[in-house]
Amino acid sequence: MTEKVGAVAVIGGGIGGIQASLDLADSGYKVYLIESDVSIGGVMAQLDKTFPTNDCSICILSPKMVEASRHPNIELLTFSEVKGLKGEAGHFKLKVLKKARYVDETKCTGCGLCMEKCPVKVDAEFEEGLAKRKAIYIPFPQAIPRVARIDATKCLYLTKGKCGNCAKVCGPKAVNYEDKDKEIVLDVGAVIIATGFEPYDPSHLAQYHPEHPDVITSMQFERLLNASGPTGGHVVRGSDGKPPKRIGIIQCIGSRSKNPEEGRPFCSSVCCAYATKESMIAVEHDPNLEIYIFNIDVRVFGKNFEEFYQRAQRDYGIKYIDSRPSGVNVREDGSLYVVYEDHDAGGVKTMDLDMVVLSVGLDTNPSLRELAKALGIELDEFGHVKTSTVAPVNTSREGVYVLGAASGPKDIPDTVAQASGAAAKAEALLAEARGTMVTEKELPPEKDVSGEEPRVGVFVCHCGLNIGGVVDVPAVAEYARTLPYVVYAIDNKYTCSSDTQEVIKQAIKEHNLNRVVVAACTPRTHEPLFQNTCREAGLNPFLFEFVNIREHSSWVHMKEKDKATEKAKELVRMGVAKAVKHRPLYSEHVPIVKRALVLGGGVAGMTAALDLADMGFPVVLVEKEAELGGLVRHLTELHDGSSPRDILDPMIERVMNHELITVYTESELVENEGFVGNFRGVIRTPSGDVPVEYGAAIVATGAVELKPQGLFGYGKYANVITQQELEERLASGFSAKSVAMIQCAGARVPERTYCARVCCTYAIKNAIRIKRQSPDTEVYVLYRDIRTYGMAERLYDEARDLGVVFIKYEADRPPEVEDGHVRVYDRLARREVSIPTDVVVLSTPLVAPEDAEKTSLLFKVPIDVVSGFFFEAHVKLRPVDFATAGVFLCGAAQGPKNIAESISQGSGAAARAATVLGKPHLETEAIVSKVNQDRCIGCGVCVPMCPYSAISLEDVEVETCGVVQVVRRAYINPAACTGCGTCVAACNPGAIEQMHFTNDELLNQMRAAFAFREGGE
Repeated sequence: MTEKVGAVAVIGGGIGGIQASLDLADSGYKVYLIESDVSIGGVMAQLDKTFPTNDCSICILSPKMVEASRHPNIELLTFSEVKGLKGEAGHFKLKVLKKARYVDETKCTGCGLCMEKCPVKVDAEFEEGLAKRKAIYIPFPQAIPRVARIDATKCLYLTKGKCGNCAKVCGPKAVNYEDKDKEIVLDVGAVIIATGFEPYDPSHLAQYHPEHPDVITSMQFERLLNASGPTGGHVVRGSDGKPPKRIGIIQCIGSRSKNPEEGRPFCSSVCCAYATKESMIAVEHDPNLEIYIFNIDVRVFGKNFEEFYQRAQRDYGIKYIDSRPSGVNVREDGSLYVVYEDHDAGGVKTMDLDMVVLSVGLDTNPSLRELAKALGIELDEFGHVKTSTVAPVNTSREGVYVLGAASGPKDIPDTVAQASGAAAKAEALLAEARGTMVTEKELPPEKDVSGEEPRVGVFVCHCGLNIGGVVDVPAVAEYARTLPYVVYAIDNKYTCSSDTQEVIKQAIKEHNLNRVVVAACTPRTHEPLFQNTCREAGLNPFLFEFVNIREHSSWVHMKEKDKATEKAKELVRMGVAKAVKHRPLYSEHVPIVKRALVLGGGVAGMTAALDLADMGFPVVLVEKEAELGGLVRHLTELHDGSSPRDILDPMIERVMNHELITVYTESELVENEGFVGNFRGVIRTPSGDVPVEYGAAIVATGAVELKPQGLFGYGKYANVITQQELEERLASGFSAKSVAMIQCAGARVPERTYCARVCCTYAIKNAIRIKRQSPDTEVYVLYRDIRTYGMAERLYDEARDLGVVFIKYEADRPPEVEDGHVRVYDRLARREVSIPTDVVVLSTPLVAPEDAEKTSLLFKVPIDVVSGFFFEAHVKLRPVDFATAGVFLCGAAQGPKNIAESISQGSGAAARAATVLGKPHLETEAIVSKVNQDRCIGCGVCVPMCPYSAISLEDVEVETCGVVQVVRRAYINPAACTGCGTCVAACNPGAIEQMHFTNDELLNQMRAAFAFREGGE
């Protein structure tokens, strides 16, 4: 048998491809990241902000891009296409065409001089045609690699033999007009498809007048809103350059269409949320702007998305109109208007608009069909990569996996989770080859700064308009130059971009900097990036200081620009004062317990356990119920008519028989202590307590169906049941002449504001079952919005075709249930109807289990106060991570999900855990607390205060006046300490000090603050 290759090819360099690459590389695999465009980043690089937090998109993406480009085990192959795949899983030959760039990547410095001198201007693809680029270009400021490319179809020299300006001005002689396409063959063990999507092109939809300069797509709107976009973040009309006063956004362009000429039949899943986001940002730019979103249903089903939608209406005045115009009308003078049905007042209305935005759906990447042929995989009827519910990242060819929108519409969190899931499958396949092709990163010797006077460099970030739109950034940089010890200070458009990292490294060398201060956004996502940059320049990473002038200034003082600028200056002054007192810090190596603990035996937990075990890591799986299976055990039929047991039984059998998985049922974790790589716990089983050690833990404790006592007569009338109870009756024999289903029963209400994501699909699946079993049974679904996102839209179509009646009700006029009747105000018909019913079925939300808080305390992980589910580290980029290192989450424990999504997250959590377990050792936190033994009195107050059990009292011999005594002194285990600082605050004698936040550093920072306020220095 051929030895497996410890390398993986990831095709597609968007956020999904980047995440999969990082997970694989961090787990001991070589990665070839292949991107057809000239830069990695994908569509996310074009976005202005991301919902529901409205974080700057490029600000959170750019550090990931830089991390991928710097990783010693990731090789970027941009402007390249896959042409063929031979071999078998574990050992493939992948043929790649590296297209001629006409610029040498090893020589180009990305200075941009060639672009200045190029006389040719063409529409810029990155700007969606709203701006021009040159024939030689770098698509966007943060592009990676930051290397120019010549468009051979537009270049005067390559088409006509004229010009040649770019070659003449290129100092490094990087321009090569003789460049040719090159074919290379890569040895890889697995392939991951991450080609993403293409925004639907509405140019052929004449009824919307896409040719009109004031009718734009949602992607064009995104670029208008972006500070780096063609208008610098100012929303203006294409017809006259003036800002619009009223914008209409029309949803479902290219989605939810039964006419193939007008789009796809599925829901694109993200459009309602991104339209809401864009509207909010536009109103932030112009508070007097009116925005109307014309929709069929508002499908904001993700975690915290419903609250986002409510905030848009409440705080931003966004108006949602439950009607979708069939087109856009243009008057003779060029002005726009739409005609729509007004369901509030009744009748047909006309609305004049200054601008129309077409919310386009997610279409398949046009290159996917050719790629599928090259890889030998199957596509579904819509051109997506074909997968299944039980194996959502597996393709039809073994060893080839898929993630993200390549297999169907998905948002960023689902894509990122699935990216880790695809990485997990590749790691399981290539477990025996882990570590065989990796290399260690070579760093320059660390500069000894002891004895040197501080020489501080300050880099102040515009962050597009996030900071620069409020704070006078050049003035802050100018002020920084006046501060003591500052020898260099500049402002940057985006300090997190790859080219600015080179600027920082160059400045460290040229100006002999021994301290670096960056004034930008949040250290939560960006501090490691800048610390690594310092280290690559030979500076200890803890001689770096981050000043947050976004959250602490521009965001909170958006309407007080002068005060925001003054505050930013003060923050920079304080940061510099702290930085001059910084000292080098170092981490230590600690061993890892190569075992994982998985809490929860549903499909997510079992998937995580199986993937980790298949990677070669022992797993302990703990389930509190007597049987494995979780929520899926309560289902009797899936939406495709298959049995849930077809998924559960093989999975349970594999778990129970896997030699590396130990299962404890009717058991719970009752104790947990330790730190990443070295946890210790106690499992309470029916036969007694069992101690266990593990290096990583995965929380997959699932969710439960809400039993809404008293709501809509539940518990009062015998014929009022939940969907789960209906499911059981449908399997054992169900008979009724009339059934009414009430959606959002206990969800999207003040006491439980979230949308539970899967209820609409679940209800419609059961409605279809009833109609199939008994076509004469009348089935009514009373809803607020039907949220059958993605491919579940087909179920909605099928239900209507079968005669299921859908009645829209208003939140403030919910249905009234009496014994035998349901009364409801039909919003669309504008009248009250009374429905005789034999059975009323409540679609209640999934809620967190009662013991969620106990698990939260055991692992020191947070719970989302809005929903009660566990709170992930970052809603977009770390959806299966907790902020607590070494602890991960998946499935319904993170929020309601369907089976495929839970399985994807289970695999994703396994991959994230493998980034811990797959390392030879872990590095401890360098910013830890230390005890001054001379000041410690051994009182022990700090011991119970430590949330990580890192402190103990130990016997220490102390000599006083020639007499040796044994006294108690506090000791902090640096491997367990996370640097939270709780013990520092608790220590009365002041014997504990936290590195990087010492008294010397903080007092100097405070002096700088007071000196600024008093006008001193």
